[in-house]
Amino acid sequence: MKNQLKKNCKLFLIASLTLGLAPFNPPHIIGKIQWILGGNAFSGENAMQAQDWFDVLLHGSPWLLLLISIVLNLFALLAKNDQK
Repeated sequence: MKNQLKKNCKLFLIASLTLGLAPFNPPHIIGKIQWILGGNAFSGENAMQAQDWFDVLLHGSPWLLLLISIVLNLFALLAKNDQK
């Protein structure tokens, strides 16, 4: 599993730039993050519904996978340099 996450960095980058940013003007994930950080996502009359949370998961998962892949590749690179 760890090796697949490290190997698929390019795939995660493409997924982040397409699905992660769709629709492109403005990116949907940006609006959802602003909604969550604004504090209105959890309570009030404009609270996020289940479909909004699914949207965050759908548009945010490529970015999360890309971040994990980058971190794993950096740790592998650092470990390789330490062995030399």
